[in-house]
Amino acid sequence: MNDPGELIRRLRENICRVVLGQEEVVWRTLVALLAGEHILLEDVPGVGKTLVGKAVARSLSGEFRRIQFTPDLLPGDITGSSLYNAQTREFVFSGGPIFANVLLADEINRATPRTQSALLEAMSEGQVSVDGQTHPLPRPFMVIATQNPVEFEGTYPLPESQLDRFLMRSAMGYPSREVEMQVLVSHRQGEPVDDLQPVLDGPQVVALQEAVRGVEVEESIHGYLLDIVQATRDCAELHVGASTRGALSLYRAAQAAALLAGRGYVVPDDVKGLAVAVLAHRVIPKGYLHGSQREAVEALLERLVDDVRVPA
Repeated sequence: MNDPGELIRRLRENICRVVLGQEEVVWRTLVALLAGEHILLEDVPGVGKTLVGKAVARSLSGEFRRIQFTPDLLPGDITGSSLYNAQTREFVFSGGPIFANVLLADEINRATPRTQSALLEAMSEGQVSVDGQTHPLPRPFMVIATQNPVEFEGTYPLPESQLDRFLMRSAMGYPSREVEMQVLVSHRQGEPVDDLQPVLDGPQVVALQEAVRGVEVEESIHGYLLDIVQATRDCAELHVGASTRGALSLYRAAQAAALLAGRGYVVPDDVKGLAVAVLAHRVIPKGYLHGSQREAVEALLERLVDDVRVPA
């Protein structure tokens, strides 16, 4: 494999050519990609959630599919189904759009919970099961999902089990006036993302993901990470704290962040900088209305993380 730092730099610069003023969101998306996980982008319509997904997909030379989630979407529309072949008199599996390297699940919370759950096995195990047959998904495989705030009409809250499959949930936010001016100018002749060219291929991405697993994590960092997770479980304001899967996700995200920073080892800031983004959607506050307290939960977790002693 070529120099990991050079590959990452090229990928990041390529995406940021069209995704303006969202460096933090791009960084988190790359953390999820290198960790071999998935990311959920949440905010009001029209702030660039779909653009991030398109830019990442076009920067990788692989199969890209987009699913526009609607209330009438069925699970088979995502995973595929077995079709009867009259000539052979056999049922033949026809794969759905989930068989891609990058899947953009647009407005995922406009589909019913039954349809949303069709992604669970794919996101956690990299395969789908249809009619008793298991079909592996291509590598790399990443879901970039977007969702509108739950208060919007025609939306369904994502089940906790599905939220747990996303490495991170990230909000976009409105751009500054200067950035918005750049967006207007860059779109004068059309969509800049349509002109993006791939800078990495599938095997290179898989090699980077394997390099992430080789990033060193000292025992003191293990303890720091688990102290943060335990703090969410001991918090009187939370009904449910972070799970073991949440701890593993934070561990892998910290390794990916270290590789993105050009290091072969994790430092406490890697864990601290990602703790809220990785854990906020995995905890349940007491007396909550589903999805309506994201900012309050994130503020609470920031206080918890700040109170945990950082190893020297």
